[in-house]
Amino acid sequence: MTADLDPIAEAHRQWVDHGWGDVADGMAAVTSITRVQALFQQRIDELLRPLDLTFARYEILQLLTFSRTGALPLAAIGRRLQVHPTSVTSAIDRLERQGFVAREDHPTDRRAKLARLTEDGRAAAKAATALLNEQVFAAPGLSAEDTRSLVDLLTRMRRSAGDV
Repeated sequence: MTADLDPIAEAHRQWVDHGWGDVADGMAAVTSITRVQALFQQRIDELLRPLDLTFARYEILQLLTFSRTGALPLAAIGRRLQVHPTSVTSAIDRLERQGFVAREDHPTDRRAKLARLTEDGRAAAKAATALLNEQVFAAPGLSAEDTRSLVDLLTRMRRSAGDV
């Protein structure tokens, strides 16, 4: 294999050669999406590392920033971000140790806890958003029209999987 050979195109060729041509395009699509996700994740991790954030923790900070009061029940965070409650608890633990969120009792539900954004958390979210907007979201590698088309296609895929 030469250095400039696309490994996914080669896998597609192999799929066809091995008699799986009817699913070769699907394999190439799934593998391409997975690879692009890894490339984005690597870039995001590089940008957020100096802020001592992961994308998961950044998403929580941003969700709290967007909330009307700067606080949400942990269960609501999990539902909105589509993550397991254990993952939310772990992320909130870390954000709390960093001073970015504070846990509070829920005012009307004794069983629930709220995560409230602190001023340090708001500043971290603002700094992270500026970096991501400038260095990832502004130029994802496609034209504006292709980006909108991709989002539409991915939304259809998510909807067909029951994600929306």
